[in-house]
Amino acid sequence: MLVVRDLCVSYPDRENAVDGLSFEMGQGESVALVGANGAGKTTLLFALAGALEPSRGEISLDGAPLGGKAADAARRKIGLVFQNPDDQLFMPSIYEDVAFGPRNLGCTEGETRELAEGALSRLGISHLAQRSPLRLSGGEKRLAAIAAVLAMRPDYILMDEPTAFLDPRAKRALAALLSGLPQGRLIATHDLAFAERNCSRVLLLKDGRLAADGGAGMLGDAPLLESAGLF
Repeated sequence: MLVVRDLCVSYPDRENAVDGLSFEMGQGESVALVGANGAGKTTLLFALAGALEPSRGEISLDGAPLGGKAADAARRKIGLVFQNPDDQLFMPSIYEDVAFGPRNLGCTEGETRELAEGALSRLGISHLAQRSPLRLSGGEKRLAAIAAVLAMRPDYILMDEPTAFLDPRAKRALAALLSGLPQGRLIATHDLAFAERNCSRVLLLKDGRLAADGGAGMLGDAPLLESAGLF
């Protein structure tokens, strides 16, 4: 269980970009994180992944607080797919990018190859293994970035705008992939149609606060969405 209690995150020029958020999320749950630009979606994802230090509150995973050096092992159970895949892909080939995580976790070369090839195959991009990220389309880069996270076998996957750069066919392939994953998924997105079809629950943020937490049906509540700046 991923548990967030009274979480606040501030920047030097913006106090409480995330302001007192509390929620729980179970493994295997698919949750959409929606809100207008500046609502705090990306800030929340980065705090959950350990890239930003909360100014107040607590994040815990299966009862273990995710704070300080002692939390390194627990944080490995959370994988983040960046909004811009160019921020995530940095090796000479896609295979090396996907293999980087397992190697960094101390896997043997045999284990690393099995995990990397398995992740590439699952996303249908094995043919891209030896290609440079510089030679890929935006959609191909997106799938490669997701493969890099899957290869690390996290319990929870955080995704920031995963449908960006994807054409309709690639969106359908991503939806099929997500539906078959055992991991909990927290998906920050402006693609409300994708969220409604592929998430059973929605967290709606407004000005860094949790404005609503409910089933995907609330994405059809026009007054609620308009109050949060989504219409």
